[in-house]
This record gives sequence, C-alpha cells and structure tokens, in this order.
Amino acid sequence: MSKHFSNTGSKLLSADLILTALKEAFVKLNPAVMVRNPVMFTVEVGTVIMIALCIILAVSPDESQGGLFYNLLITIILFLTILFANFAESIAEARGKAQAESLRKTRQDTPANLILKDGSISKIMSSELKKGDVILISEGEIIPSDGEIIKGIATIDESAITGESAPVIREAGGDRSGVTGGTKVLSDRIKVLISIEKGESFLDKMIMLVEGASRQKTPNEIALSILLSGFTIMFLIVTVTLEPFGRYSETPIALASLIALFVCLIPTTIGGLLSAIGIAGMDRALKANVIAKSGKAVETAGDIDTLLLDKTGTITIGNRKATKFYALNGFDEKVFTNYCALSSMSDETPEGKSIIELAGKTQPEIYKTRTEDLKIFKFTAQTRMSGVDMKDGTQVRKGAFDVISKLISDNGEPVPDTMVSIVKNIAEDGGTPLAVAVNGKAAGVIQLEDIIKTGIQERFKRLRKMGVKTVMVTGDNPLTAKFIANAAGVDDYIAEAKPEDKMNYIIKEQQSGKLVAMMGDGTNDAPALAQADVGVSMNSGTQAAKDAGNMVDLDNDPTKLIEVVEIGKQLLITRGAVTTFSIANDVAKYFAIVPALFVLSIPGLQLLNIMNLSSPQSAILSAVIFNALIIPMLIPLALKGVAYKPVGAEKLLARNIFIYGLGGIIVPFIAIKLIDIILTLLGVI
Repeated sequence: MSKHFSNTGSKLLSADLILTALKEAFVKLNPAVMVRNPVMFTVEVGTVIMIALCIILAVSPDESQGGLFYNLLITIILFLTILFANFAESIAEARGKAQAESLRKTRQDTPANLILKDGSISKIMSSELKKGDVILISEGEIIPSDGEIIKGIATIDESAITGESAPVIREAGGDRSGVTGGTKVLSDRIKVLISIEKGESFLDKMIMLVEGASRQKTPNEIALSILLSGFTIMFLIVTVTLEPFGRYSETPIALASLIALFVCLIPTTIGGLLSAIGIAGMDRALKANVIAKSGKAVETAGDIDTLLLDKTGTITIGNRKATKFYALNGFDEKVFTNYCALSSMSDETPEGKSIIELAGKTQPEIYKTRTEDLKIFKFTAQTRMSGVDMKDGTQVRKGAFDVISKLISDNGEPVPDTMVSIVKNIAEDGGTPLAVAVNGKAAGVIQLEDIIKTGIQERFKRLRKMGVKTVMVTGDNPLTAKFIANAAGVDDYIAEAKPEDKMNYIIKEQQSGKLVAMMGDGTNDAPALAQADVGVSMNSGTQAAKDAGNMVDLDNDPTKLIEVVEIGKQLLITRGAVTTFSIANDVAKYFAIVPALFVLSIPGLQLLNIMNLSSPQSAILSAVIFNALIIPMLIPLALKGVAYKPVGAEKLLARNIFIYGLGGIIVPFIAIKLIDIILTLLGVI
C-alpha cells in the first residue's frame, strides 16, 4: 500500500537531516534544556568542571592533575558525548519536522461554500469556518475542513492524506461519514457539518505530533528515567568517595580520572538514546498513517493482552455474497429465484446487489424489471426485512429467519421443518441465512456467505505468539460466529454484539488485570473505544468515535491494529535492548578504569587489567572515547528499532540478554582494546 510518508524521510540519515540535527544538538546544550535529561546533565556539569580545570592548568600546571593535553582530550571527549546524545534526539526530531513540512504543503486555505440559515450560499475561506457550520461541497472541490457528511454520498480522493490512490466512498448516516480537510470530492455533491475548531484538524494534530511539540514522556519512559537517575546518584556517591580513598592510599586521583570514571559508569548510552527511541516509536506509527494522541498509546499497544476486532472488513472481506437459493414448500426454483431478485430491487447493500447478480446468471430478464411497477418496502433496523408488493397483489418479504418465521406464523401458516433445517445448516457452516415468504407463506431460503480474508489466520497466529488474545466482534448469530471464529483462528468471539456487550467484555478483561485494544468507526463504538486501553478509530468514522479513541487510522484499515501492536512491542523491545546493552557495557569500562586508578598503590589490581591496556592514562582515555562513540553508533538502531519477532516473553528475554547483554560486555572489551592500540600507535599518550 502506498503511504503518504513513503518518500518523506525515507533515508534513515540523509545529509539534510544530519545538518539540521547537528545545529539543533548545539542549541540543546542550554542547561535549561539539558536538565530534563538528568544523566546527560551530570555529564555536562562534569564537562564544565573539566573546562575550568583546563583553564587553571594552562595558567598553573599541576602534575597531580596530569598534563594539560590529557585533560583537554578528556574535556573534548566529554563534550562530544553530550553532543552525540543531543544529536540522537535531534535527528529523531528532525525526521519528524521534515514530515511536518511535507504535511504543511497539503494544508491550504481553500474556498468554502457556507450554507446560511436562509439556505443561501456564502463564499468564505476555510480559515473562517467554525465548528457547527454546514458547507456544500461539489464535484472537483477540495474539502476545506474536517467534518461529517449530513446529506449525500460522494467519491473522495484521500491520497493527499493517506497516500492511497484509490478513491473511497463516503456517505451520510453511517459509520463512513467522516471526511478530512485537504481531500477532494471526485463525484456528486455533499453537505458537511464542520466538527472541529480552527487549528484542531487531524492534519494540524499530526503536524504538532511529528514536530514533537506535544510529545510527553510515557509512564515507562518516566520510570526508566527515574531508574537511570538513581544509578547516576549511586555512581556519583561511589566516585566522590574514591577521592579520600586515594588520599588514604597515598595515590592521589586526578579530577579528570574521577570524572571519566563517573561518566563511564553511569548509563550514558541509554540516557543519550532514550528520547530518540521514544520519538522514533511515534515516528513509526505516523509512517503507518496512525495518529496517536499520545506516546503512551503507542507504548501501551506493545503491552496489549486482548484485541477486539470487527468481523466484517477485518476478518472477512466485508461484503457477504449470495451463493445459493433454496426453494421450498412447492415453489418452482425459477419462480422463487425471481421473487428473491424482486425483493432485492431496492436493496442498495452489497448483499442485496449480490442476490440480483446471482439470480441474473440464470434469469437475465430480471435486469429489465421496472421498479416503478413494484411497491418497495425498504429494509429498516426495526423491521429487519425488506420486500415488494407486485401489481398482481403478490407480497414478497425477505429478512432474518426469526422475523420471517414470525410473519409466517402470524399469517396462520406453518414454518416447514425443512426451512428450519436449512437455516441451521447454513449458520453452522458460517453462512448467513435469509428467509423468504410469499403472501405470508414460507417460500425458501437465500444463503449468504462471508469470505475470510486470505492470510488472516497467519496474522492471528502471529498475535498468539506475541501473547495477544484475539476476540471477534460480530452481530451474527452464535452458530455463524462460532464457525467463522474457528475458520479464522481467533481465540474468542462475541456474537449478536451490542455496544454494551463490547463494553462489558472490555471491562471484564481489564478487571482481570489485562490491557485491551479495540478498533471501531461508529458512534455506537465510542463507549468501548473510550474504555479500551488502546482505542483505534477510523478517520472515515464518526466524530464521536474519533474523539473517544486515542489513535486515529488515516488509512481506515481495520487490520491496522495488528500493525500498531507490533510497533508498540518494537518500541518497548528497543528500549529494553539498549538499556541492557548500556548497563552491560559498564563491566568492560570498570575493568579498564579501576585498575588504572589504583594499580600503583595496589599492584594486585593489575590482575584486573585483563585487556592489557598500555598505560593508566590510555586505559581511561580509551574507555571515555568508547563511551562517547557508542551513542552515535547506536542511533540507527534507536531510529529503526530492534527487529521484532513474535515469540514468547521468555524467549524474547533470553534473546535480548544473549545479544544485547552478552554483546554489551564483549563489544566494549574489544573496542576499548582497539582504541588503546590506536592511541599507542599514534603516540597520543
């Protein structure tokens, strides 16, 4: 599927983005900005102390503090450490700003036809529209603002927003009444009720989100920040206590060495990449054309336990098709087929059209029937049936079996056992039976079938491996629901679902300690969307649904929730992986710096110099250089995310510990030794 963001920022680190991010990295050196990241703020404080020390040493050399050149190198590397951390956050933000600029080109001030109270039309600009205004939009015109169709039906080009070239149909009175500003009406004419105030459109919200203006830290991010701050305080205390220990052992420790030790031991890697990981997670959701109202929604999606999905359009292709006619009670098959088609003449639903199509295969003359010769009875939610009265007085009614069987019984006619048996068999086989009565007498059954989407079983298997329970929501009877649920491979189903049934199911799951996600597009879905931990509404849906959910899918793809769950899980896994790596690589830095600090006073510590580093100063410098370089080296991983595979939590933990835990120990040992060799060969130390 083509995406709106397919070209925007397609390169992970393009030259323009790098240049923009570098400029912003220097701006972020402002202490008022840095203090929001406690780990890196302490590194900045250490850098300032080192700058002051270098100035003092330039004026008054002090052998106990080491040479000016050595201290200057440490200072430069500490400064680069901060700059790299700022760059990581800035590059993630820069990608968002590039997307925002692309979106701004989509947003424009367009003419609008405002319908006044007296019915006349006033030409105004979209910037003048207010919530509650009603506008008229004709073929070829741009929709000036977000709203809901209150009259008419139209074909709309949404490619400016979604990137999808195929036009879509939007109409009043259903769950596909929502329209988005910036899209274009290709056919017909519609009246639209403006549903948002100026500056509150989804395009405006999207621009704000990708620019990071409204991004707040998520609960997990805040918790991790607190943990990292705790580590920082702990290592600060440890480092401070080493100075009097050095005096006691008659081995004074240079200030540069203490600051280097402190910076290397605190979790600077994850501290420098934490914000970038969070921003990149939001970025991936936006690239999937999903507007998340908060980072928390994306993050929560990664922890989802239960997922509610509509049957129609998600699990099945969306339209049931008539596949067979069953004539009963002595009715001729051709005559019955004709009655089925006539009763569907006014039925504009895909199911009604498929009945006429199936009948036309054997009786092409049906297509020539004049509807003006028929008295049409349209389907309503109250009657749950439709039909026609013919000129000769024949009455044909078609609808749900329970409604038609009551009609037959009320007319004093028996409901044939054969009809009951056929209806049951169709339902058990996953189909939908429609009963037909002629003049109050049972005439036969129409079989409608749901077509399960290709590959949906594999997607549900993938979710099951993630530990997510899938629940199908349908208005079908329990027998039909059970058949389709089994065929599709979902774990549970809600049959004959009403709005309160969805709500009750979500509440029940939440009371057992589970996180629940659901997708919906109608006003009747709003309570459940609001109750769910992750509620994804369709952009084409009603305003009530969009307001209730915490995500909006611009593509109106009912299967998008599966992708959102994977994005959330990838965000959590990436953060966990980098945290594991950050903490693990402290081991190598410990073996590099601690022996270097005390080997003169405690010769036995030479045993800990397992990397056989050339000198104490080279050991400290090598560790600090590695500590700085690892941040930019991990930026692509933070932005792209750790590859996610749907495996159990235990396997996932074992994989992370093996790759990023063990790797976090091995990589620094090798890298620090290589840096030490290079420094020695260059004669730097």
